[in-house]
Amino acid sequence: MSSLSHGPALWYATRATGLVTLLLLTASVLLGLLTTGRFAMASWPRFLTVGLHRNLSLLILVFLALHVGTTVADTFVSIPLTAAFIPFTSSYKAFWLGLGAVALDLLIALVATSLIRNRLGLRAWRWVHWAAYVCWPVALAHGLGTGTDRNTIWVFALTIACGALVTGAVTWRFVSTARAGAR
Repeated sequence: MSSLSHGPALWYATRATGLVTLLLLTASVLLGLLTTGRFAMASWPRFLTVGLHRNLSLLILVFLALHVGTTVADTFVSIPLTAAFIPFTSSYKAFWLGLGAVALDLLIALVATSLIRNRLGLRAWRWVHWAAYVCWPVALAHGLGTGTDRNTIWVFALTIACGALVTGAVTWRFVSTARAGAR
């Protein structure tokens, strides 16, 4: 067994790419909420928010691929590639890894439908895009359940901060929509 397939390097890479993915996913959700809320300022036009949201979403896929790849490559715990896509099939922490597979599948659906948005139609795309409201907390739960650093203060604080930011932004979005509907 080579030291590249088992050892601290892959473990650190898995942890790091998981945390970066959480940060990017959080930023993407926040930007998506700003986009749907029609956020714009003179110094920050709406097209910047939309473009940044789109590019961050694609960058998430890169870090998520690295996260899955390093997890599968690490032989300390045998996690097959299929477990990343088919929920609840892993023998290791089946529930928590299953949540990660659910989040990955939802994210793939979000990105795929966004790439064909013009062919799909706005109503169908928007319906599928509601999955983002499920994808993010499921991914967060996956990280809390499988993450070996969840008891580390800075990782826990980072997770709580991501949760607070998204909860605040979702609340703002729904309150502003309700106010607009009441007018």
